[in-house]
Amino acid sequence: MPPLYMDIHSVPGVRSKDVAEAHRKDLLHQHEFECNCMTYWIDEERETIFCLIEASNKDAVKNMHKKAHGLIPHKIIEVSSTIVQSFLGRIYDPDDAVVENGVKIFTNPGFRIIVVSKSCDHAMLQHCLGAAHADQLISRQDEIFRKNISLYNGSEAEHSGDGFVISFESASQAVSFSLKVLNDLSDKDLDQLDLRIAVNGGEPIETSNILFGDAIQFGNHLCFISGKKRLAFSSQVRDLVSKDVLKNQKAKYFVLPQSDEDVIRQLFSVMEENYHDANFELSEFSKAMAMSNSQLYRRTTMLTGLSTNNLLREFRLGKAIALLKTQRFSISQISTDTGFSSPSYFTKCFKERFGLRPMEYIDLLRMS
Repeated sequence: MPPLYMDIHSVPGVRSKDVAEAHRKDLLHQHEFECNCMTYWIDEERETIFCLIEASNKDAVKNMHKKAHGLIPHKIIEVSSTIVQSFLGRIYDPDDAVVENGVKIFTNPGFRIIVVSKSCDHAMLQHCLGAAHADQLISRQDEIFRKNISLYNGSEAEHSGDGFVISFESASQAVSFSLKVLNDLSDKDLDQLDLRIAVNGGEPIETSNILFGDAIQFGNHLCFISGKKRLAFSSQVRDLVSKDVLKNQKAKYFVLPQSDEDVIRQLFSVMEENYHDANFELSEFSKAMAMSNSQLYRRTTMLTGLSTNNLLREFRLGKAIALLKTQRFSISQISTDTGFSSPSYFTKCFKERFGLRPMEYIDLLRMS
């Protein structure tokens, strides 16, 4: 099977009939470039088009579009048909397309509401509760998630040991799903799982090279800062949801203003770029954020509940956990790669945060 690509075209004033005609022209020329134009998504409001095409490489996609109608993609990423199906519900034209003069016409946006959940690492949970209790708790959580995914017409796109990524077409369904999950789990379950849920909107391709990567990444950021509130909505999602859905639910979620969301994105972007550098500390962080040390401290404390130093340490420990799970690197290498000044300091921070040493965590992974 040839690789599968999705591209994005940003076309001011685009209309579904124009895209249908452009797609017809693609189909006329696809074999010249050994392409297979499978389908597309068109969002007139956001003025974006996403095409799904099998091809030998990205240049074949560009050259086919160029000859067919001259609309060169702004970006192309390689995707999996299974992942596209999970997030967008189809990999071929929709069944309800209208045929006019032999051309299929439809308006089917690629924009989706993405729910990201995070719960306590499975191995850590087994360490705290015992294997049997932890497995039972995770199983109960997963059963509740999947029951409500079906109830609210969501699509499970990803499932790892400590969380879900779920796609919804409707913001109201995504928000209702999230509130129902929290209601279905007991307070004790929520505390033991340390469950956090974020609801965010996005398009298939933005800045990331992963399908819906931007929406998932910001959802992860919101989970990271949500604390005991457990449920976070992006301001975009809040604006898309009817007031009836959120009636009497204010105590169960939080929403940041758009300006604060921008700061959160910048905070995590700066940490992502610099966390591996042991010399990157408060003063360097402040310079990167164009703030004084005291300004940065106030902002991070207000937005995340953590001081700047604690936020950076927590971020580094999260990166270390991900590396430990691969079981491919030494403790010394991981401490260096995640910006800790020494293996002993890394071990100290890890033990203070999680109650066990990194090698003990690796042993748990091997037994699970």
